[in-house]
Amino acid sequence: MKKESEAVLLRIFIGESDKFNGQPLHTYLLKFFREEGLAGTTVLRGMAGFGKNSHIHTANILRLSSDLPIVVEVVDKAENIERIKPKLDAVITEGLITEEKVKVILYEASSDKN
Repeated sequence: MKKESEAVLLRIFIGESDKFNGQPLHTYLLKFFREEGLAGTTVLRGMAGFGKNSHIHTANILRLSSDLPIVVEVVDKAENIERIKPKLDAVITEGLITEEKVKVILYEASSDKN
C-alpha cells in the first residue's frame, strides 16, 4: 500500500569529532530524535567535504581526516519538527541546518494475506 503526505526534512551538517555530553553529536541526535518520537532519522558519513573555513576533510588514505563530514537527516510532520528545533540550540554549537518541505511516499506491506 502506498501513502503520500507532506513533511519537513531537516539536514544537520556537523563534523565527526563534534560531541555533546561526552558522546558523538550524531549519536546523541539519533537517540534524541528517537526519544522525541520523530518518524525517521538517518546519519550519513561523508567521504569528503569542507565548511566555512574551506579546510578539506577527506577519507583519502593519503590525507586521512579524523573529522569527516556527518549529515543527520530527520523527516517528520512540520509541527513535530517545529517542536524539536528550539531544543537543538542547546545541542549544536557549530554546524549548519537546512530545512525543506518534502513529499513523503510511504510503502507499507498490505495486511491482506493472499
